[in-house]
Amino acid sequence: MRNKARKSAVFALMLVISLLLAGHESTIRALAITSESIQQKESQINDIKNQKKQLESSLTDIENVRNQLAKEKSNLQSYVKTLDANLTEIQEKIDALKTSIEEKQTEIDETEKELAEAVATQNAQYEAMKKRIQFMYEEGGVNSLEFLLGAASYSEMLNKTEFIEAVASYDRKKLEEYAATTKYVETCKKQLDEEKAFLEAAKKGVEEEEASVEALISDKTTEISAYSADINNKDAAIKEYKDEIASQNATIAALEKAVAEEKRRLAEAGGQKRTYDGGMFCFPAPSYTRISDDYGERVHPVLGVTMFHNGVDMAAPSGSPILAAYDGEVVAAAYSGSMGNYVMIDHGDGLYTIYMHASALYVSKGQTVTKGQNIAAVGSTGRSTGPHLHFGVRLNGSYVSPWGYIS
Repeated sequence: MRNKARKSAVFALMLVISLLLAGHESTIRALAITSESIQQKESQINDIKNQKKQLESSLTDIENVRNQLAKEKSNLQSYVKTLDANLTEIQEKIDALKTSIEEKQTEIDETEKELAEAVATQNAQYEAMKKRIQFMYEEGGVNSLEFLLGAASYSEMLNKTEFIEAVASYDRKKLEEYAATTKYVETCKKQLDEEKAFLEAAKKGVEEEEASVEALISDKTTEISAYSADINNKDAAIKEYKDEIASQNATIAALEKAVAEEKRRLAEAGGQKRTYDGGMFCFPAPSYTRISDDYGERVHPVLGVTMFHNGVDMAAPSGSPILAAYDGEVVAAAYSGSMGNYVMIDHGDGLYTIYMHASALYVSKGQTVTKGQNIAAVGSTGRSTGPHLHFGVRLNGSYVSPWGYIS
């Protein structure tokens, strides 16, 4: 009788310990694993795989681009314009890839956190089950039938039956939870692998696109240099260059005139006009490697004749940032055959800055910008033979040396 009573007590104690372990586990668990959460992870994995395929299929086919450009070589102006359009498109792809890299790194960090939480939950569930099994083993186990037959009454037997069912139900639930957590851990690991594969593909994509940019700029330099070096084209090339500069100056002068007219109308209406407070400019190309051409009289690098250079050329890597030198309003963000992609900013009191040959523009006309804001990316669009920023400063309708304004 004592043995039966002891076993009955042990069985009851088992249920109490099981419930205590459940409470202990619930304090450790960092997340609730469900079939829906596993399905969500599997869906995310499929999305990442599709994103990776789309990324790889959208990369520039540089040989196809070159073949298309070959048809334009008979007309240098048309060739440069078409090639510049490709450079801008590729820079947009590079920018998108770099954004994807940043976003994917954030997602990887989050997945690693979720994986760590899932592993902690898995370990907690395993330890809880191990303790329960160890307790049952050390107590020698309990025969359910013997436990029931030891009941003193029918009512007690029903109570003991409920005891047994509660313990069995709890054990099944814990096993199901452990199996679900194990599946979730495996799925998190697969997701992490796919995210890392996408990240590597995106990084490789940036390298390939940057190589495509370099290849196109090299082709462009070769064509411009060959055209200008041809003795039959020499005079025509010089005249064409002078005409381009005259057209460029006319475009800028027209913009200044339009701004002045708009300010006149605002003044008549009682509006406030922008004023320059005399502050020093920030360096507009923070990634510059050297001054490839300074302000003033210089020998043109391609034409070989002495001409006035109205700005400072800052050699810098393609895609590197171009910053607004000072607070102001964008009065132009456009493309021209000689300036390429360019931005012009009004700083007030007749002071303007101009940023030429960009591979991409990040601002638009009418937008207010602040000193140091990223407004474009360094490139080699327009009549340019290498990645650089041509930075010009105009005061009251004439170019002045930028060095008087840059701190």
